[in-house]
Amino acid sequence: MSELQTQIKGIIEGEDVALFMKGTPQFVMCGNSQRALDALRRAGAPVTVVDILPDPRIRQELSALSGWPTIPQVFVRGELIGGADIVEELERSGELERTLHAKLGELFSGEERVVAVA
Repeated sequence: MSELQTQIKGIIEGEDVALFMKGTPQFVMCGNSQRALDALRRAGAPVTVVDILPDPRIRQELSALSGWPTIPQVFVRGELIGGADIVEELERSGELERTLHAKLGELFSGEERVVAVA
């Protein structure tokens, strides 16, 4: 496993909610990334964001690990939840909040942070 793959896997497995997106919460570069971020915000999720744009290898390694070809990708406690459409659908049905409570407990904060991989 490459160092980059190890870093990505560490984020997926070590963060409560990981969002791999195009851009950052302050400067979103893709409508689908914005939609996924907004759904997570509305659910009050604590989100750790990774911007995949600085290095094309991030997207390649992420997709190799997850088996999911598109961006954004949302993980909750190591489990791939999906992309923008799925996360929005889960939010509408109430399943996103139920999943967050089941995996993170009743109390979680909506804080956001950005981490870099390279």
